[in-house]
Amino acid sequence: MSNRAADIQRILSDQDPEFRQWADEHRMCESRLSELTSRTDITVDDELEEKSLKKRKLHLKDQMAERVRNYDASHAVA
Repeated sequence: MSNRAADIQRILSDQDPEFRQWADEHRMCESRLSELTSRTDITVDDELEEKSLKKRKLHLKDQMAERVRNYDASHAVA
């Protein structure tokens, strides 16, 4: 991730409640995925939860990336 994108993410996290919610949920998904993948005894329910979390995490990442791109385009320095 570029410095500019990281800066924009920090700005959006401070100023945009929806972006902040997405980022928080993304972190929660990541944390839960870490828990699931560290287990040695994985159940079918765990596998289903893992797939669901991965999809949700990717969707959140896409939403955040789109918001960053929109912010960058609307605040571009000519």
